[in-house]
Amino acid sequence: MKDDRNHPLRDSHQDRETAHQTPDTAQTRAPAYKLAYDDQDFMCRDELRPVRLQLELLKPELMMQEYGVESTVVLFGGARIPEPSKKDGARTKTLADLSKFYDEAREFARLLTLRSKVNGHRENVVVTGGGPGVMEAGNRGAEDAGGVSIGLNIVLPHEQAPNEYVTPDLCFNFHYFAIRKMHFLMRAEAIAIFPGGFGTLDELFESLTLIQTGRMKKVPILLFGRDFWTKIVNWEALSDAGTISAEDLDLFKFVETAQEAVDAIDNWPSREARDELPGR
Repeated sequence: MKDDRNHPLRDSHQDRETAHQTPDTAQTRAPAYKLAYDDQDFMCRDELRPVRLQLELLKPELMMQEYGVESTVVLFGGARIPEPSKKDGARTKTLADLSKFYDEAREFARLLTLRSKVNGHRENVVVTGGGPGVMEAGNRGAEDAGGVSIGLNIVLPHEQAPNEYVTPDLCFNFHYFAIRKMHFLMRAEAIAIFPGGFGTLDELFESLTLIQTGRMKKVPILLFGRDFWTKIVNWEALSDAGTISAEDLDLFKFVETAQEAVDAIDNWPSREARDELPGR
């Protein structure tokens, strides 16, 4: 990604190339001689963490702006949920049963992307975590519709590598979970959450907390699979205990199918009021 604007000062790309062509001496081989922005060891020092945080926020932001992405619909869900044709290899019967949500995530993304194509892939672009399972299904559904989708990957010891359906120009990789989470929600116009594990629960409750506390505008939050979500979370108990308000249970809606989710977004309460909130 090169800045093609004309500047009176020498371009940083040119200086980097020139620096690489200097004579090979003890001085030019020394770490001190490397240009700071071209020195990977220097950039990875603990003291440079604030700079790395800024870079991880800025790089995807600039590249999505240049691509024309203005808003997104977020798909969260388990990396271990298989597509139905592979459910016999699932590690548990529950995961095999949940494989139906792979197809629902795929269809949900397909329906959204058909709409997104109409506006030139600027609005309501599907974004996932870029990995396997439900994430793969979301990116795959966008490809089924002949559209584009975003993948926000993160470096992990296992499980996480870009699935083949993410649009390459919109396939990002992160070191910092916090910055990745910001990019999930900065442009979100709706959030669809499928069955999943710790990561999915983290993303669900963080989204709910941001909306509940007024740190984020109200957007549709759709929980796919009532049986799953009511089994692992006793929502009414939270309300009865007073740790949340009864109205907080209206921040999300249970759905079972892709079409039901699309209809819920279209008919979400206070949709007009959401658009009156100040910018993010």
